[in-house]
Amino acid sequence: GQGCQNGLVSLFVHFSTSGSRFLGPGQPKVLCTTAAGTVVDGKLETVKAVRKRGVDGRVRGFEEIPHTGRNGWINLLKFWRENRFQQLHLHMERTFNALGPIYREKVGTLSSVNILLPADISEMFKSEGLHPRRMTLEPWATHREIRNHRKGVFLKNGEEWRSDRLQLNKEVMMSAAVRRFLPLLDDVAKDFCRLLEDRVEREGRGAEEAKRSLTIDPSPDLFRFALEASCHVLYGERIGLFSSSPSLESQKFIWAVERMLTTTPPLLYLPPRLLLRVGAPLWTEHATAWDHIFSHAEARIQRAYQRLSSSQGSGTVAAGGLYGGVLGQLIEKGKLSLDLIKANITELMAGGVDTTAVPLQFGLFELGRNPEVQDRVRQQVKRSWAQAGGDPQKALQGAPLLKGTIKEILRLYPVGITVQRYPVHDIVLQNYHIPAGTMVQACLYPMGRSSQVFEEPLNFDPGRWSVSREEGQRGEVMGFRSLAFGFGARQCVGRRIAENEMQLLLMHILLRFHLSVPSSEDLQTTATLILQPKTPPRITFSKL
Repeated sequence: GQGCQNGLVSLFVHFSTSGSRFLGPGQPKVLCTTAAGTVVDGKLETVKAVRKRGVDGRVRGFEEIPHTGRNGWINLLKFWRENRFQQLHLHMERTFNALGPIYREKVGTLSSVNILLPADISEMFKSEGLHPRRMTLEPWATHREIRNHRKGVFLKNGEEWRSDRLQLNKEVMMSAAVRRFLPLLDDVAKDFCRLLEDRVEREGRGAEEAKRSLTIDPSPDLFRFALEASCHVLYGERIGLFSSSPSLESQKFIWAVERMLTTTPPLLYLPPRLLLRVGAPLWTEHATAWDHIFSHAEARIQRAYQRLSSSQGSGTVAAGGLYGGVLGQLIEKGKLSLDLIKANITELMAGGVDTTAVPLQFGLFELGRNPEVQDRVRQQVKRSWAQAGGDPQKALQGAPLLKGTIKEILRLYPVGITVQRYPVHDIVLQNYHIPAGTMVQACLYPMGRSSQVFEEPLNFDPGRWSVSREEGQRGEVMGFRSLAFGFGARQCVGRRIAENEMQLLLMHILLRFHLSVPSSEDLQTTATLILQPKTPPRITFSKL
């Protein structure tokens, strides 16, 4: 996800009238400007020279960027009528193919410049400034304001965002924090696999018990796994979702997160305050979902807080050196107020279930329909696990193909389909002038499937992310192509939890089961706030 920054400025893309997937015959040559310069007929020129001269003596104006229609309200109507909200990722892919590697779009009150080439994305991130901003999710922010809840880092900007974020990083991003919570994730992943083994033995087909197999839709179990793992890391306690009758309270939380994610996109294009005033059902549904998320998190936080207070009073935490989860660490450090801790823990909870459970569905499906890839990853995992002596960190370090598998899943099925920034100064992209403060979106779904960016983009190939392959590929520096968790200071704050959670679960599944799929047809996908399969794939788990 970080990408190599060094030398990124030397990544050039040269579109000619013939070879480009984006440009039809007879269209003029498009130049890709980067910090280092622009390739024009094979010669490198500095940005200054290109800015002075442009394609025909000038940099083209913002208004000249290809667009999908100037009237945002007409565009919004089209989005509603053609159900484009659910197909936004495919709409973006079609639009890039029609208009080229940059276009403007206005939908309702929202305007953006959309890009997909790594060299342009590099420019976007270089101009993000000390306090990077991404698009504020106004429906979320409005909910916090009308309910008098504090905002977590996801909804903050400026210096306030930076100071809170630096405190959170110490407990969720730094390698010392990862070492503390990795064993907790490992425990949950192992328990998940034990339960799955029991289920295959009980319900599976096959004469010999050792060779039984079971075909199921694992998505409900993956959602429970993600919530159990998140709670274990955040609160330092298990909530018992793997029992034979998991609590209705937790199931309601999972439903509330799904409703919140589904109702967010349509609300992004309309003023939330207006919808609140007219009592729009969509707004009511959204706010009710958030209320449920907050009450669930509040109850968990209160319980954990009481547990920590009593154990601190009796001195057991210090004596036993027990890890009290991210919540315990933040309370103990005392750098954030309890209100701010609650706000951030709630955001991490709400953002940590679907965003790992859904990629795991896609991952099991792709490993199931690519048996050779599955075998390669399993062989590496087996070797690494045998040498690690039960240490999950060592096991992951010795199996880089696992990390490549997660990157590959998120290349083809990015959880969030865009990453946004607002440049702090004017920039030039594709030889068009972009004023400071414009929302620029890197569109991850079309980029991940573009033959301009990836060789054989539709092949599921975790090996493409190996260091030797990346360095050797056409002599280019291959940064800014894996951005599912964002980049830089504003990258996903739960990234380390999510990456490790997914890798550990896949590792333990591959050690115990062979995966196959009843149907290897491509999955149909839909976009709520995150990319999901329209119908969860069925997976066959066969005991090894």
